[in-house]
Amino acid sequence: MDVGEGPSQTSSCRNSAETIQVGHTLLLKLPSGDIKTWKLEKDSTANLGKFGSFYANELIDQPFGLTYEIVDKKLKVILPRSLQEVEDTDATNELINDGQCVQPLTTEEIEALKKSGLHASEIIKKQIEQHANYSLKTEYSKEKYKKRKEAKYSKSFAVVAPTLFNVCDYWFNKDQNRLRDIRPDTLSQMLNLANIRPGGRYLAVDDASGVVVAGILERLGGNGRLLTICDVDSPPAYPVTVHMNFRKEYADKLSSLNWATADEEYAPSALQIRISEHDSLNTTSLCSCCITGTTYWKIQVRGTKTKIEQAQSSRRVTFANSRRAFCG
Repeated sequence: MDVGEGPSQTSSCRNSAETIQVGHTLLLKLPSGDIKTWKLEKDSTANLGKFGSFYANELIDQPFGLTYEIVDKKLKVILPRSLQEVEDTDATNELINDGQCVQPLTTEEIEALKKSGLHASEIIKKQIEQHANYSLKTEYSKEKYKKRKEAKYSKSFAVVAPTLFNVCDYWFNKDQNRLRDIRPDTLSQMLNLANIRPGGRYLAVDDASGVVVAGILERLGGNGRLLTICDVDSPPAYPVTVHMNFRKEYADKLSSLNWATADEEYAPSALQIRISEHDSLNTTSLCSCCITGTTYWKIQVRGTKTKIEQAQSSRRVTFANSRRAFCG
């Protein structure tokens, strides 16, 4: 992958601790301003529609937050623009008369230029050269014109850094109802008032797609514990945490508990049994005990039938040939 000019930019990218890896779910900001979510899979090709496609392997081990240009399905880093002084001008936009005649290039001619492989910057340059009223625009209007054309013709994108602010902002703009109208500033106030810090042990109820869970896990920094209370036996789905791309030591600090297990009369809706791949349920009779809350359950497997009943003992039974059944 080409990184362009500037050795300092290259070294900072390589020395960054947070890099893109296979399996990460990325937020890609397109020139149009839209954000596309995409999961990186090795040896695959990412398709961004009219903005082009590229080889996924080009992003592996690269830092977040950079902007890339797509050139023949390969990526080239676009260096950030430096601040420039705005020249004084007497233009006021008052003499501009917009119409079809001010831009001699037709849509067919522009499409022909794109198919010929001409770079987006060259197409924009040709449009500026032939624009009848471009010289009458103010510097601010000229910059707006360039950005509007870049959003239309350039084949580039930026990888949004997976910070809590960016991910929360993305989900809020995508579907604020699923996020329970929690903005990034609201979330920061919640975490501050709860005094979330590394090494703490916290109990949380999250009905906002996991944005609160994501905020707590980020502040724990892999040191502490988080228990979420939910209404299902299996671990709940927190889609917001997917875009955070937490490392294993962060995600391992999260566990969940069904609130109904506090009731001694609670019976799980389904107890799944995981058998070693060397075991078979066709001819073997298995029996084991498991605990949910303060209640023990006895599991019997005979052939293809499974029987679950309340047990009096918590002792786990070992079967012949050292075969065991484990409840999930």
